[in-house]
Amino acid sequence: MGTTYTCLIVDDEKPAHQVLMSHISQCEDLECVGNAFSGREALAFLQKHEVDILLLDINMPLISGLELLDMVAVKPVTIITTAYSDFALESYEKDAVDYLLKPISFGKFLKAIEKAKIFCKNRRESTGEVQENILKIREDGLDISIDVDEIIFIESAGNYIKIFVEHRSKSYFVYGSLISIKTELPDHFIQVHRSFIVNRKQIVKKELGKVTLHTNIEIPVGRKYQILIE
Repeated sequence: MGTTYTCLIVDDEKPAHQVLMSHISQCEDLECVGNAFSGREALAFLQKHEVDILLLDINMPLISGLELLDMVAVKPVTIITTAYSDFALESYEKDAVDYLLKPISFGKFLKAIEKAKIFCKNRRESTGEVQENILKIREDGLDISIDVDEIIFIESAGNYIKIFVEHRSKSYFVYGSLISIKTELPDHFIQVHRSFIVNRKQIVKKELGKVTLHTNIEIPVGRKYQILIE
């Protein structure tokens, strides 16, 4: 079975959801994992789940689609779906990969999806995968192999992650999220904060609200993660 790309539809109008759901159902490699009818619903969903493709309306009450993109820490590959042509330039400035005007035909939808899938593939390749205890990442066009036991901690940095490695003079800055990289790491890597994953083997001191690593680096521990380090 080939790669499946997950989609979240965000629109305050039910008919728009129905059209996009119909289009998605005709694509074997697409899966709709959520339907949000407001910016707030979408934000809550994206804080808990990672999706590949965001199908996003602009004109919505309280939080517009463009405002939502400013609020999301790690933006999915985004296709704008709107009845208005006024916001195309601003949408592309916020890294939308396509701008579809309603009514959206299946042909136009499919063309935008094919473009989005290319971006998704590039993200997955750069985030990295573990093979025989080696994390393989791609940074600045270069393939890099890292022994996972040498990773001290990983920090979220917006749409990117920073991987800090023992005995190396630099950290690695790659596209991705803590959610995506965590699935590739062994069990002794634990998330201790919404912005940090640490190598449990590197922890030398545990306290309420923080851990100290053997390099004397202190990492904050979020309240809901405290139980994981005890």
